[in-house]
Amino acid sequence: MKILSIVHGEDAGTELLGPVIAEAGHRLEEWSFAERGAPPVDAYDAVLVFGGAMHVDQHELHPWLREETDWLRELVKREVPTLGVCLGSQLLALAAGARVGPLEQPEIGWHEVELLADGAADPVLGSLPPAFEALQWHHYGHDLPEGATALARNDAALQAFRLGAGCWGVQFHPEVTEPQLESWIADESDPPPDPEGLRAETRAKIGRWNELGRTLCRAFLAEAERLG
Repeated sequence: MKILSIVHGEDAGTELLGPVIAEAGHRLEEWSFAERGAPPVDAYDAVLVFGGAMHVDQHELHPWLREETDWLRELVKREVPTLGVCLGSQLLALAAGARVGPLEQPEIGWHEVELLADGAADPVLGSLPPAFEALQWHHYGHDLPEGATALARNDAALQAFRLGAGCWGVQFHPEVTEPQLESWIADESDPPPDPEGLRAETRAKIGRWNELGRTLCRAFLAEAERLG
């Protein structure tokens, strides 16, 4: 398969999952709407949409957000297997007509997530444990798109959904590596509440979390192959 990775910055991309894609025998291409505009909508067998420091409503700062949302809407219409992460999940939800907006309290750091019954039965989300600690870093959340299935949640927000047969969104960060997270922590424009505490917690948890991220990616690729 030919896999497209949509990235929105240098420190949130395919570093962890790229080798998983290669090991499965697939080709990977990275793409930035900000730098290159919209890619062909019919040229890829599956798409990953990653996070970024921007928010979905910052169109004046990032005019390409509208173009990307429209492109994702067409992707969903064509039923191209897609996995959105954080901002990617929010853009997918927005493209599907759901409300997206600020959370009452940003969710940053390691937080518990629980699969719902439909999540446990899902071919992609069901590859994860029934409950797990996930790395979170998001100020916005979204409602469940009309016709979509809720797959995971916690007290802060809806954490995962499936739209149609092959489109998934997750608010947590299964793709994050320790170096990537360190760059987020060091970003003075969006500091975490307890930087040193987060660093210490991450050293203890990132190995297990990265294994779950690879597991989720393998499950998504397998389902994309089946749907193809």
